[in-house]
Amino acid sequence: MTAMAHELLTQEQVLLEGFLALDTPEGFRAELVEGEIVVTPPPDGEHEKYISRIVRQVIKRSGTDMDFSANKGLRLKSGGACPKNHVVPDATFAPLDLDLFGSAGSWMPCRGVAMVLEVTSTKPQADREARRRCYARGGIPLYLLADRDTSQVTLFSAPENDDYREHRTLPFGKPLTLPEPFAFDLETADFL
Repeated sequence: MTAMAHELLTQEQVLLEGFLALDTPEGFRAELVEGEIVVTPPPDGEHEKYISRIVRQVIKRSGTDMDFSANKGLRLKSGGACPKNHVVPDATFAPLDLDLFGSAGSWMPCRGVAMVLEVTSTKPQADREARRRCYARGGIPLYLLADRDTSQVTLFSAPENDDYREHRTLPFGKPLTLPEPFAFDLETADFL
């Protein structure tokens, strides 16, 4: 009789494997955010309008040619004993010359990403807090949050450890300056 060695899986490994094996209904997306599996329904039209307005400006007005991906899965560092975060921003921007998205798999590392965008929807507090921490841990230089509940836009910058050291919040209707590599004022008047 041959003894079989069994490898013990940690709780974090089981959670990550279970998450990666999820089969969500069409249009839904699943993410692993700070150790919690989050399944999000398809967004409403207003949500998509905000994304469209911002993406159009970034593509047309940025000082650097930008590539854009909607709903691109990013693998990000985690805090504590949780497995790597697997987060799907509403929009991800990277310099076009890096060609990050062309050869990326379903979940790509965040190296080279210049900015991520979230528009609040069903769980606005997660966009304001948990996602912000995930993006900061991943070292993503800029996190742009369009908060529909507060009618404000916030740009988080200077990631360090679990958060961003700097942020600027303005009400919808006021232009928000995006730094290099974007280098333009994001107009938010049509968010009202």
